[in-house]
Amino acid sequence: MTAIDSGAALPKRRADFIPALLPVALALAALPFIGSSSTWITLTVAGLSMGMMIFAMASGLTLVFGLMDVLNFGHGAFIAVGAYMAALVLAPLAGWTQADALWSGLAALLPAVIVAMGVSAALSIAFERALIRPVYGQHLKQILVTMGGLIVAEQLLYALFGPQLIALPLPTALRGSIVFGDAAVEKYRLLAVIVGLVIFATLILILTRTKIGLLIRAGVENREMVEALGYRIQRLFIGVFMAGSALAGLGGVMWALYREQVHASVAQELTVLMFIVIIIGGLGSVTGCFIGAILVALVANYAGFLVPKLALVSDILLMVVILLWRPRGLFPVTSR
Repeated sequence: MTAIDSGAALPKRRADFIPALLPVALALAALPFIGSSSTWITLTVAGLSMGMMIFAMASGLTLVFGLMDVLNFGHGAFIAVGAYMAALVLAPLAGWTQADALWSGLAALLPAVIVAMGVSAALSIAFERALIRPVYGQHLKQILVTMGGLIVAEQLLYALFGPQLIALPLPTALRGSIVFGDAAVEKYRLLAVIVGLVIFATLILILTRTKIGLLIRAGVENREMVEALGYRIQRLFIGVFMAGSALAGLGGVMWALYREQVHASVAQELTVLMFIVIIIGGLGSVTGCFIGAILVALVANYAGFLVPKLALVSDILLMVVILLWRPRGLFPVTSR
């Protein structure tokens, strides 16, 4: 057996664990400045929960860019759609959401999440065909067209639901906090952390353990080679776009419940934040998006507590620092 036959000619990619340790290092570095361990635990869990919500919204965006090479500034429209769908579904289920039983609150949230994800995925087909398909490979036109689509979608939501804020109260069972010693952690934040971890684990399993995931990763690395092997990359594009939009709808439900209100302008509020997260993580990297979302949320929480005025620009400063260290992001994708 030659060296080539035994695989010696194939270089092994070295595992890079440093970016994954950044959230832990950041949390430990913040502890001496915060002083109180109970306050630190509360801020850290709050940051993790916010990071998971941001990741749920941004993960679809990073997949779309990684595979389709599309700068979709209209991604936030599906977040708003998901939030409005949740409000419509939960309105007639007020009896369930106001019950004290945890199973009742979760049972009310389940159909809201399913409808939000389904409607967002269905609408994404029309969005992709009408706006994105004509501008594949043209980044400047993509930015202009999708930003225009975001504005149109926002105005359509205002026309359908009105400009006023719509209240979306948390289920009664998810209100309040769980006390760990001297630290109090909100129940909904713990649920958001669990949901975010499930989304991340599911995406990683799909991308690393299934044939669809193999094709997606291959398409991120080299789309032309996937097409040359006979796979219909266009169908894969549409499937990934629908999945990304469905995740945006799920993130919209989580964010609306966190804010306990729904309004169409949430799309523009979160679009810039999502792009900051995927730039920090490395365009096209799900793991990088996950780490980037946690870092952005933790920095915002710690800065908001220690230096409130700095919290407004903390995400920009974090992006600058990361890009000065690693210009292609924490987990750069080949060819990006």
